[in-house]
Amino acid sequence: MTRALRAGAPVVLRNADIGSAGDSLWIEDGRIAPPSRNAFPIDLSGHAVLPGLINAHDHLQLNNVPRLPHDAPFASSYDWIDAMKAHRVTPGVQAAVGVPRMTRHWHGGLKNVLAGVTTVAHHDPLHVAHDDPGFPVDVVRRFGWSHSLGLGLPRGNEPPRYGPSVQESFVATTPNDPWIIHLAEGTDDVSRAELAELNALGCLRSNTVVVHGTALSPNDVDCIIAVGASVVWCPSSNVELFGRTLAPRSLANAGRLALGTDSRLTGSRDILEELGVAACHSDLLPTELLELVTTNPARVLRLDDRGSLDENKRADCVIIRADKPRAEALLETPRASIRAVIRGGAPVIADPDFAEWFEYCGVETVAATLDGRPKLVARIIAHLDAARLEPGFSIDGC
Repeated sequence: MTRALRAGAPVVLRNADIGSAGDSLWIEDGRIAPPSRNAFPIDLSGHAVLPGLINAHDHLQLNNVPRLPHDAPFASSYDWIDAMKAHRVTPGVQAAVGVPRMTRHWHGGLKNVLAGVTTVAHHDPLHVAHDDPGFPVDVVRRFGWSHSLGLGLPRGNEPPRYGPSVQESFVATTPNDPWIIHLAEGTDDVSRAELAELNALGCLRSNTVVVHGTALSPNDVDCIIAVGASVVWCPSSNVELFGRTLAPRSLANAGRLALGTDSRLTGSRDILEELGVAACHSDLLPTELLELVTTNPARVLRLDDRGSLDENKRADCVIIRADKPRAEALLETPRASIRAVIRGGAPVIADPDFAEWFEYCGVETVAATLDGRPKLVARIIAHLDAARLEPGFSIDGC
């Protein structure tokens, strides 16, 4: 059947597990839409449709940097940072950071979208790459941040070691936007004292987003919940550096917990692997784990237009095969088995049998291989140098 190439034209995904939305989902002009008689039908029998996943913490430019070898857990992230000073001069790290920043950021975006992530919170200065219409993921724009208390507080006459000043950045962030900081990242006394220090500085409020929180006590967690603040949990990074992670139950019950990968320098390969690690280090049910990468980060990061498949939300979606409830199916889906990733109503990576959908949306594609499986990728996101950085992924013929 020949169809016009109409970006934003209506599409209906039929016969799929869409959760409370039923078994059909209409998409038009980049949004979840009301039913339309003229929608292009895509039969998804035996499949599930989920909201595009949200990675609540990454450092996009660091995903090609080799890890620091170590024989024992670190006491804190500051100890790890000090140990990294010698590691930075090794040939592998020098080669990695010698790659142009544009390419490294693009690689971080590509790593995420290949695993079903459509939105990322990048905990570093924004880069011009994020403004490119073809950048693989949407990067959170409205937020304030400081790196950590250890690096973001002036010491005597010395300015912060890295990033914006803790107090200055907090004051400059509107209460309606998230303010993000690494905190309590370790197991030592310094780490255990950081939430109280942050509170004493006047920087613990409802828009505060604590990343890691490995050393948070039960009382600290109660304090975070009481003020309406939140935590981004990165269990892979925590276990890698410190040999342990936080207990997530209370924060998850309160809806104040989101999941992040951190970069591959310390964290997991991707958000799908991170979900598996989170499952191993908690008693959270599959439906609760799904919330950590959809509804919860949308709330924590103040992203009102995504995180669910409700009408008028952004049409960012992930399609997977499912012979069981979709949250359980997601936990068993490796990235190469994702059937399609949709951003703004159009596919950006999918299995080849979805070629007509790309054509209908006017999306030019290139053939690629992901972990041994053929894929079609929107040409606009197919940055060749970035693709070469990603293990298991290649643009065919390049």
